[in-house]
Amino acid sequence: MSIATPPDYRALDENTLADYLAGLPELAARLGGSPADWRVREVGDGNLNLVFILEGPAGDLCVKQALPYVRLVGESWPLPLERAFFEYEASVVQARHAQPWMPEIFHYDPALYLIVMERLSPHIIMRYGTIEGRIYPHFADHIGEYLANTLFFTSDFAMPAGDKKKLVARFCDNTELCKITEDLIFTDPYRESERNRWTSPQLDADAAAVRADGALKAAISELKQRFMSDTQALLHGDLHTGSIMVTEEETKVIDPEFAFYGPTGFDVGKLLGNLLLCYFSQAGHENPAGARDAYRNWLLDTAEAVWSGFESRFLELWENHRTGDAFPSDLFTGGEGERVFQACQKRFLRSVFVDSLGYAGASMIRRTLGLAHNADMERIEDPELRAACERLNLRLARELVVHRESFGEIADVTARARQLFEQWRAAARG
Repeated sequence: MSIATPPDYRALDENTLADYLAGLPELAARLGGSPADWRVREVGDGNLNLVFILEGPAGDLCVKQALPYVRLVGESWPLPLERAFFEYEASVVQARHAQPWMPEIFHYDPALYLIVMERLSPHIIMRYGTIEGRIYPHFADHIGEYLANTLFFTSDFAMPAGDKKKLVARFCDNTELCKITEDLIFTDPYRESERNRWTSPQLDADAAAVRADGALKAAISELKQRFMSDTQALLHGDLHTGSIMVTEEETKVIDPEFAFYGPTGFDVGKLLGNLLLCYFSQAGHENPAGARDAYRNWLLDTAEAVWSGFESRFLELWENHRTGDAFPSDLFTGGEGERVFQACQKRFLRSVFVDSLGYAGASMIRRTLGLAHNADMERIEDPELRAACERLNLRLARELVVHRESFGEIADVTARARQLFEQWRAAARG
């Protein structure tokens, strides 16, 4: 099947990309030398796009180009090239508030739907580091600030209503990528779908139980409706350990092509869900059993620190940058006014926390029963052990979705994760 594309669009490859960059003097100068001196590699291992690394005598670059289809599936699943525009626009907006935690963007080509950016090195995708059991001591602090800064400064708490509405309008056309989220996260795992997959036959009964779970389907539908209708802040839209690159000292968030205006808790929840899934996966990556107990603790400590860091930073920004049209400061003056305002802040962040838990659970379920899975679980070679880890993940995920209001604080979530794992480990030991 041939997919129609704009007349000036063409997918580049390792040969044609060098010629393209040679025609852009500032970028060619960053590489140094001539195209014959450059090393070009296509390294994309994601679900959607082409990704190239170019290395020259003077420096290096990363180039990302959208394909007119879902790379994971092929041309049978067309996808708008315009997602590159939304990634570029989101990068520009979010960099105003979170530049230390994002790669620098050097160039955007609207005809080729191509972005040229800083090559991150020696950074690696965080997911691969956590599979290996690596510790990133600054990650929680960095990502907590990234989340708070990007979500607060694009909200009505910081922006005049008119300016925010213009941003909402700019991103509202990212409908196809939102549709992917709506289907793959909130719908497909809960019904019969040819796109679903799981560890079979070990999880056949678990998948059927999810499809028959009325309370779970009601709760996930509530979360989906909120996702579709609540324009609280500009979201990354796909924030997980596969869209974060790290070293022990630095944290960089990449790939915001799913960016749109949605509920504040969505980005926070997706990341928390990935950390919890990673926690349950560790039993499949340790040898001997128990070798990663300290690392498991670090993962749960990190999940707690991500939420607490986000919450405290968000409150700090709200105290010091009351520049938006929501909760105008002149309505809350004097001691009583401040007490009322603080109560409003508390209620709002409680709602974000509850949303975050629901979206965490939704992400954990889709990564177990839906189309796109995480390497955290997929790289566990023993299907019985993998299924055991995934079953624990599903169990906590259901509680986070259905009973999200019952968790008082993030420590309750991590305590429940630890309890589920320890119960399973005790049973496995006999």
